[in-house]
Amino acid sequence: MPVAPSASQHAADTRRVRASLLQKVCGEDDMFALGTSIARVVQMASSEDQGTHDLAYYVLSDVALTQRILRLSNTATYRTASGTMVTTISRAISLLGFDNVKSTALGLLLVDALSNNAHAQSVRVELENALCASLVGREMARHSSYSGAEEASITALFKNLGPLLVASHEHARYREIQVLFGSGKHSLGQASQMILGCSYDALSEAVMAEWKIPEQIVRSLGPVPAGVQKVPGSRAEWMKLVASFSAEVAQLLGRSANPAGTPDGRALLARYGVALNIDAERMEDMFNVVQDEMGSLLQSMNLQQRPKVDEPVDASGLPNVLLLATMDAGEAAEEMFYPSGKPYNARELLLAGVQDVTQMRALGDAKLNDVILAVLETLYSSMGFRFATVCLKDPRSGQFRARVAFGDDKQARQAGFVFPATGPRDLFYLSMDNDADLMIADATGAKLRDLLPMWHRNLLPDARSFIVLPLVLGRVQLGLFYADRIELAPEGVPPDEISLIKALKQQVLNALTP
Repeated sequence: MPVAPSASQHAADTRRVRASLLQKVCGEDDMFALGTSIARVVQMASSEDQGTHDLAYYVLSDVALTQRILRLSNTATYRTASGTMVTTISRAISLLGFDNVKSTALGLLLVDALSNNAHAQSVRVELENALCASLVGREMARHSSYSGAEEASITALFKNLGPLLVASHEHARYREIQVLFGSGKHSLGQASQMILGCSYDALSEAVMAEWKIPEQIVRSLGPVPAGVQKVPGSRAEWMKLVASFSAEVAQLLGRSANPAGTPDGRALLARYGVALNIDAERMEDMFNVVQDEMGSLLQSMNLQQRPKVDEPVDASGLPNVLLLATMDAGEAAEEMFYPSGKPYNARELLLAGVQDVTQMRALGDAKLNDVILAVLETLYSSMGFRFATVCLKDPRSGQFRARVAFGDDKQARQAGFVFPATGPRDLFYLSMDNDADLMIADATGAKLRDLLPMWHRNLLPDARSFIVLPLVLGRVQLGLFYADRIELAPEGVPPDEISLIKALKQQVLNALTP
């Protein structure tokens, strides 16, 4: 039996992780060049004509950056203010504002340096959070009476530097932090401290100091106290508050299309409203402005906005609790397992299964049962399920009955996995009626459990996450795949894995087609 590491061993491991990460970030030539460029742009002063000239020259020296700034200037959000096509960087600076172009240039430096990383999906999430936070900081600066308040946009941009660098340079650690944070038992700072040996904020401060960024910006990256915030007594306190507020707003806007009325939106207002002199109306206005500007910024980079968690994907008629419980997370890493039991390399395992089943059918001699068994085995092993079965309609008894299964105590569970062809609108009937694949990351909520039939609760009382894949041809309900785990699955199922799962299911449907 493996022995759990001692506290001293864990501390030593986290010190090695932190040292290795700092060496990667600060020691690599590309990252050194990034730090040098960032420091150069940050130190450009907006109060002098020379600052505008320096910024224009810097932008023009980079063809790609020039094209993006001009593209941004000509998006609907900004071009309507001028009415004519913007073709020069000087005009763009005049139209967008020096600080807008400066913070945009800084954001694009991060995008260019990190967006082609091997873990592009996770990196993009953190890049978008950083860019969005910068826009929030800019909005806050517009309403501030502090001198030099425009620096809030830069501070907010780099508040997310820690998670961005970990996602790009230590992705396995990044996923471990996300799983811990997703459990709801730890804050992001606590989770990063546990895995890295330092918080994300401390990592951001260390890297920015190494890059010789001005001290007033570095100090603003530190954490703020928990709970309701106090009115700041100085510009430095205000900058730190705005940086934390901007980062939290960016995360909220990343998961919600209409955040103002959500519980998280109200909690954010309660936490920062008095300290930053924001009421509900102003916060909603800020959300709208930032979302519009974020759309323009991503358009200038030829990127589409990611769908929000609360945006409906179709008119399926499924209850909201099912839509919200269906998870869609970042890509998996390459080895070992999440706490749920799902392998980090689930995508590669699913892809291999799809290729095997496709080849099996292409040879022309595969029986239907062979295809079903191969698909079920792939789902079971690739996703780390505790129990997996395929349930098909029995025309003689008028019931849906499990035909084959994998996993713990499979014989008893297979024998008990039986339900009538017609019945109340529980989760299984809703899935088949709407031909909707369900991937439930947390089955413990009261509303979702109310949708589970009594036979399922009695047979599998400890199922805490599961999937249901209905097999429907036309309007004929043939059955479904079911697989579960005894642990929550906050890591979710990313789009590439969903596509592969759907491809597996389609192979069975093709085999079932007369």
